[in-house]
Amino acid sequence: MNPAWYADGRFHYGVGIEDTFIPQERPGHRKLDLYELTQHYENWRTDLALAADSGAELVRWGIPWYLTEPADGRFDFRWVDQVAAEFDRLGLRCVVDLMHYGTPLWLENSFLHPAYPERVARYAGEVAARYRGVFADYTPLNEPMVNAEWCGLRGAWPPYLTGDSGFVRLAMILVDGMRRTQAAIRAADPEATIVHVDAGFQWAGDFGPDRTKAFLDEWRFLTTELLFGRVGGDHVLRGYLLANGAAEQQLAEFAAAPVRPDVLGINYYPGFSRQGFDPQAGRSFPVEAGRDGLVQHVRDYHARYGLPLAITETSRPTSEPAEKIAWLDDLAAAVAELRAEGVELVAAFWFPMLDMFEWEYRFDTRPLDDFHIRFGLVDLVRGPDNRLERVPNPAYAHFQTLARAR
Repeated sequence: MNPAWYADGRFHYGVGIEDTFIPQERPGHRKLDLYELTQHYENWRTDLALAADSGAELVRWGIPWYLTEPADGRFDFRWVDQVAAEFDRLGLRCVVDLMHYGTPLWLENSFLHPAYPERVARYAGEVAARYRGVFADYTPLNEPMVNAEWCGLRGAWPPYLTGDSGFVRLAMILVDGMRRTQAAIRAADPEATIVHVDAGFQWAGDFGPDRTKAFLDEWRFLTTELLFGRVGGDHVLRGYLLANGAAEQQLAEFAAAPVRPDVLGINYYPGFSRQGFDPQAGRSFPVEAGRDGLVQHVRDYHARYGLPLAITETSRPTSEPAEKIAWLDDLAAAVAELRAEGVELVAAFWFPMLDMFEWEYRFDTRPLDDFHIRFGLVDLVRGPDNRLERVPNPAYAHFQTLARAR
């Protein structure tokens, strides 16, 4: 029997298609569907062909839950069927993002709906059963810390909670949903691979007034700690959770039945995964962390969890291909260094492969192109017909060289 891809001893390059879905609108908040904004729905065949030609073995790609289950319990897989068949034809391994932030419109109050954990697990089970033999790798929910922050701490996305109590409430709900989702996937496809994806927070200097660096250095792991059942009676953040609404019984349930993925994915962007704090402005700001930040980040997760690791998102947003190429070389050097140390680092994904549009588009009235971010190995170039042409830049060819020589 062949070993799983993450246990075959090789290193695997991947790319990703940005798939944020926040379909709910309200005054001052526009719909945010990155497949729609980047015209992926019209160009998905071209995008998958570009992924295949890049030399990538793996592709992070997400299913728009809100379109796939347009009404409670009624599924429409017609579009996903076509995409899945093309993944299969091209021989690309898809790491399926089941949840990339947003819930369907029919789920009243979004994550606060009492049936959310059951509904998201039902959806995941439907997907895993339908595509068994085509899709075999799943992320139950992308970046739960970011999700809980934007939905529960900042009040920017539904259900628009704020403060620590909002954050903790959302975190507990999301972890419950992830636990049930993983169980539903395993029930439908016992051989499926689970890739948990965590956000890559780092902190530089002093923080305040309501946060210390020591607190944040533990807080960044919180949802993964909950999912893995590590929040016991002596956990450093147990008091924070209880003070902000977490129930003793649910914490005990999580600890008694820990959930472990097959691969632990960590997202890292050299220009903004590390944050500093400006006390005069009263807000955080990005700090360049570069290759050293990535190496330290992977070492931290390796020491803490001891699981196979993947860098599930990394890139450098810039209009200068030379800067992207430099980051690809830094990435390759960091991977070689870490694997030589014995770190089980199995994959890295350039994410996203295409340019994207920043989330702030949701909260503004300016034209979409004002929010264009040059993340991609492939540029999005708008023509006079309003179509976004896919134009590989020199970093795409450099990625091909690295991926094909892996």
